[in-house]
Amino acid sequence: MKKIISTENLAKIISKFKKKGKKVVLCHGVFDLLHIGHINHFKEAKKLGDILVVTVTHDKYVNKGPNRPIFSLNTRMESIAALKDIDYVAPNIYSNAIQLIKMLKPSIYCKGKDYKNYNLDATNQIKKEALAIKSVGGRIIHTVTELFSSSKIINQTNLNLTNEQKSFINKIKKNKNFNDDTKILSTMSSFSDLKVLVIGETIIDEYVYCEALGKSGKEPILVLRDLYKERYLGGTAAIARNLSSFCKQITLLTNIGQKNDEKKFIEKNLQKNIKTVFLNKKNSPTITKKRFIEHINKTKIFGVYSLNDQPLDNDQESKLNKKIQNLISSHDLVIVSDYGHGLISDKTAKLIVKKSKFVAVNTQLNSSNLGFHVISKYIGANFITINESEMRHELRNKTENRMPLIKTLSKKLKSKYTHVTSGEMGSVIYHGTSKEIISCPAFANKIMDKVGTGDSMLAILAISLFKKFDLKFSMFVSALVAAQNIQYMANKTSINKVNVIRALQSYLK
Repeated sequence: MKKIISTENLAKIISKFKKKGKKVVLCHGVFDLLHIGHINHFKEAKKLGDILVVTVTHDKYVNKGPNRPIFSLNTRMESIAALKDIDYVAPNIYSNAIQLIKMLKPSIYCKGKDYKNYNLDATNQIKKEALAIKSVGGRIIHTVTELFSSSKIINQTNLNLTNEQKSFINKIKKNKNFNDDTKILSTMSSFSDLKVLVIGETIIDEYVYCEALGKSGKEPILVLRDLYKERYLGGTAAIARNLSSFCKQITLLTNIGQKNDEKKFIEKNLQKNIKTVFLNKKNSPTITKKRFIEHINKTKIFGVYSLNDQPLDNDQESKLNKKIQNLISSHDLVIVSDYGHGLISDKTAKLIVKKSKFVAVNTQLNSSNLGFHVISKYIGANFITINESEMRHELRNKTENRMPLIKTLSKKLKSKYTHVTSGEMGSVIYHGTSKEIISCPAFANKIMDKVGTGDSMLAILAISLFKKFDLKFSMFVSALVAAQNIQYMANKTSINKVNVIRALQSYLK
């Protein structure tokens, strides 16, 4: 008998068994590393009915952090199918078990005892699964077998961690505030009451996927055929989106084109808890950065930018500054991402730093502002983040070790927290008051596109530092967020709080 079947065929088989009066038991999960806890769980589940079926979470829906799952869907299903207590195994074609349960209609849905307390479930899915099984005439039963954790075994055996990553995580685990799922959930939920003001340019990232036809017959140029395109919200709009699942109230103060171009696209793609305040920049389009991508390996070929990067005139600068003054007092913290396209002048930057209770800043060098855009106009900001090449450019230092340079930058900028990212080397943060310096390794191993990664780190680090969380924990959260962001093209997917919590709970077991 073939054990591994499609979800559709499994639904038909379950229906036939139920018509014969058989009791069908469903177990569902990731089962990334099959262990004795799983085996005993299946044995107990089999005793509850006549037929035991197991469905397995698809690779793309596993939310236990970067580098997971360790084993592919097919490998995980084959391992489970090898057990004698299992009658059928199928992949879950949905993102969660709720739709699956309604499709399969088992007699019993079986979960481990660690899922019995619904309050500890960050996803709130178990409660919904219990309602789903009830709606199809079944019931949920929790096994009582001894608990084991795949994540804990994976972490301890270094299956998905380097020695540097494991050492860093072990230091965090020594802090009692983060040593169990409940405390992690409580910590991450504490962001919800924050009122965050995000200031800076909104960018439309347009990715045109192409195939190369070859060299032109008459000119020495590469000829491409465009196949399809995707558009994503970038710049500060992406930052606001990334914060939306963490904080209930976000205000986005940004500029768009004089003729309101892209306004509907921006508003349509922002979550409901994001309030927008737009400034229509004179003689300007909404900034659009179009990149042409080779569709098979996703290599960027070239880019075309639509923008007016001239500064605001005096009248518009005054209007922007007035908006900022009106908004700052009603927000807990301000996040500024300055892409150097003319929105934020030196005067505006000084106003933001002076009036904010807590301000976090990132300035980015790019092809249109190299040599003209500096972070030193934000002297006195509470938190500064910058990548290593930008720091070296700011300090005119190409070769010195990054550790003394970050201290020099902190002193120059008079910032309490100074954060420097270094790609695959991870990032470093320096506390200007305590003189503490912490290096955090990178956790990404699947790199699709770096666009937006720094912005996602800025957003999460800013709210963590404002809350005065432990620096190591704050750095770890931001590293996980960056690892999630970098797996997708640009800002195609916004950061989800539940996924971050699940990743933290998985790594800190």
